[in-house]
Amino acid sequence: MKRKVLALLVGSMLVVSLFAGCSSTSKTQTTKTTNKKIVIAGIYKAGDQVWFLDEGKAAKKMALSMGASEFLFIDAKMNPDSYLQAVDNVIAQNVDGVVTCIPDQKMSQVVVNKLKAANIPVIAVDDALQDQSGKNIAPWVGINGEKIGQTNGAWMAKYATDNKLVSDPTSAVLLLTMDTVSSCVPRTKGELEKFKEVLPSYKDSSIYKADYDGTTDKGFNGAAAIFTAHPNIKKWMVMSANEEGAAGAVRALEQAGIDKTSCVIGLGAYLAKDEFKKSYSAMKAATYFSSDDVGSTSTKELMNFIKNKTTIPQVTAVDATVVTKENYVKVMGDASK
Repeated sequence: MKRKVLALLVGSMLVVSLFAGCSSTSKTQTTKTTNKKIVIAGIYKAGDQVWFLDEGKAAKKMALSMGASEFLFIDAKMNPDSYLQAVDNVIAQNVDGVVTCIPDQKMSQVVVNKLKAANIPVIAVDDALQDQSGKNIAPWVGINGEKIGQTNGAWMAKYATDNKLVSDPTSAVLLLTMDTVSSCVPRTKGELEKFKEVLPSYKDSSIYKADYDGTTDKGFNGAAAIFTAHPNIKKWMVMSANEEGAAGAVRALEQAGIDKTSCVIGLGAYLAKDEFKKSYSAMKAATYFSSDDVGSTSTKELMNFIKNKTTIPQVTAVDATVVTKENYVKVMGDASK
């Protein structure tokens, strides 16, 4: 009889132990799932440029403030192969979301397909992820390119009028273009259209173009080639597709010895602010828009989607305002330092 009672007690204890074990495991798994760390990756085509460095810092700050445990800043160095390797790496790391500026938009579909297959949401920043027809295939955060270009064009047209350059045979306009980057095409399109709208009598034969890749060096080379080919022009009015191009043009004007009679308007003001600190620079203005706004908005939208399943807007664009040596500190605030 005692042996039967003992056997029953042992059996009961085993059953309780089994159920207790199941309960403990279930609780641990639930806690792990609930407290899953959120990792966001930022893959930028030119992570050594000031714009992307500042944008990445703002993106990281926003992501961490909203509960992400880590923000991976990755520089693709304008190399498509390095970029694709970075995409494969973040997929292997099972990140929770990606914000990215792609170095070659022709790779967009491949990248979107890879991330979609891995169930990783992506937001394009600055340069859109597009299909072959130019249609966006992922949400995008960036600047209102055409409107900002129009702002530059209007400012330069006023400069030409104020300085009596409209009919001056020694003056000309140079547009530094980036025709292979969809986000940059509207910028120079807006610059030219608004300039001609304000000054319809300005001769088309006095408007030149040079294409570059978005770097200061190539902006310098493109501008220098035009300046050298037209030595009769002493008063250049230069508009560009980004700030690096504008800075390259300034250096080219200085090399040609015609910077004191010429004018450049930047696009971003993150390099113009340093030109404004000099006693003189041909960079006399720039449209200011915040890389912080683009960076923080991109990760804010991504984190809201990851945590709350909110819909990510397909297009989010920021506007800009013109700054000069006289007003840049007041307009830009801490960003002017």
